[in-house]
Amino acid sequence: MNREEIKYIIESIMFAYGDPITIKELNAVINEELSPKEIELILNLLMDEYSENNRGIQIIKLENKYQMCTNKEYADYIKKVLEPKKRKSLSQATLETLTIIAYKQPITKVEIENIRGVKCDKVIQTLLDHELIREAGRLNKIGKPIIYKTTPEFLKLLQIESLKDLPSIDDLENDEESI
Repeated sequence: MNREEIKYIIESIMFAYGDPITIKELNAVINEELSPKEIELILNLLMDEYSENNRGIQIIKLENKYQMCTNKEYADYIKKVLEPKKRKSLSQATLETLTIIAYKQPITKVEIENIRGVKCDKVIQTLLDHELIREAGRLNKIGKPIIYKTTPEFLKLLQIESLKDLPSIDDLENDEESI
C-alpha cells in the first residue's frame, strides 16, 4: 500500500469507529510495517487538510488518542438537525468539584469533601452522568475508597488537548485578585 492509500484507510477507520483511537490501535488494524511516527505524520496531514479547507469534519487530538468529529464552526447547523439534548447547565457546586478533580486527580470523594467542606455525593454523580469524570480505581486504604479522574469528554468540553493545557492555579489566583 502507498502512503495515500494508508491515509484514506486511516480516515475511513476514524469515521466509522467514532471513538478516540490511539496510533498503536490504528497501526494494528492497518497491519503494515509503519512506525508510530509515520502514522502520526499521516494523521497530522489529515488534520492539516481538514483545517486548510475549512471542512465540515476535523480530527482532534485528546492526550494520546485521535478522534474524528464535526467542525465546531458548523455546530449551529448540526443542532438544527439533531434533536437537542436537554442538558442542564452545571451548578456552581458541580463546577467547583470538577475543578478540584481536574487539578488534584486522582482524588477520592473524602478528599474533595475536605477541600469543599460539604458532602458531594450528588455532585459527583452528576459529573459521572455527564461523563466528565470517571472512576479510576480504588486506593489500597481502609475502606478502599474510589478515586476519580477527568475523562476525554472533559477535555472536549474545554477544547483542550490534555490536562497540561489547563491554566496554572497561580494564574487563576492572579486573575481572581485582579477582579
